[in-house]
Amino acid sequence: MCNCKKCNDCKDCCKSCEKPLKNKFNSIIVKTPCAAMVNGISSAGLHPDYELAKKQHKDYIEKLKTCGVDITVLPLNEKYPDSCFVEDTAVIIPGELAILTNPGAKTRNGEKVEMLPALKKYFDDGHIAKIEAPGTVDGGDVMMVGDTYYIGMSERTNRDGIRQFHNILAKIGKKLVPVPMTEMLHLKTGVNYLEHNNLLIAGEFVNYPTFDSFNKIVVPADEAYAANCIWVNETVIVPEGYPKTLKAIQDLGIYRVITCDTSEYRKLDGGLSCLSLRFRTLDKK
Repeated sequence: MCNCKKCNDCKDCCKSCEKPLKNKFNSIIVKTPCAAMVNGISSAGLHPDYELAKKQHKDYIEKLKTCGVDITVLPLNEKYPDSCFVEDTAVIIPGELAILTNPGAKTRNGEKVEMLPALKKYFDDGHIAKIEAPGTVDGGDVMMVGDTYYIGMSERTNRDGIRQFHNILAKIGKKLVPVPMTEMLHLKTGVNYLEHNNLLIAGEFVNYPTFDSFNKIVVPADEAYAANCIWVNETVIVPEGYPKTLKAIQDLGIYRVITCDTSEYRKLDGGLSCLSLRFRTLDKK
């Protein structure tokens, strides 16, 4: 089954045309949540149960292990309550380049210092770029679709950060598409690419012309949180407790679909994608 509207021009994988998955991942970085997470950033003023959060994080890692990837688990750091949300600290262009971001929340800005040594395990200095102040970029605002990257113009990602990100991508032949937004924290709060031209989408993004070329799986308003699913090598991980979204993805018939409970991370405005950096290591020339 192929959901590409223009299959012959598709740069990503279609099972029906047997093209290789261009963005297949072989590595994932996660970070152990710290006890200070109970005082992390929360738009609703909620406080997670730390013991339950640790259990959920371990389960998250176990689910990722079933996707054919190597996983690096970084140690906790009580200095940064939100540091388990590693996605915001870097964007990795599969097989090519790691971009160390400059997170927009002041309390999270120092997290990038800890991420740099982890990136150097996979990328040499010549393949690591950086977003410099006053530019800010949160990785949660960046969505990869083949060689095109969509970036949310959010409160955490500013114009200078977008300009720098564009210049970095242009040097390696990638395209950047800015996406205006007003309602959600991050771009990937409401829109996530599942490969095969399938786009999980919710809220303010549903009617954006920017996304009209995709096969849109619209997430109902009462399950909006479930728009933040992740694709990992033909497995889609869906947050637990959202049956309509789960069924919609299962009905596509092309993925292995599993669920993972992230209730405690939702209290900190976080979701499945926030908790990991999913990538392919530097390609050998």
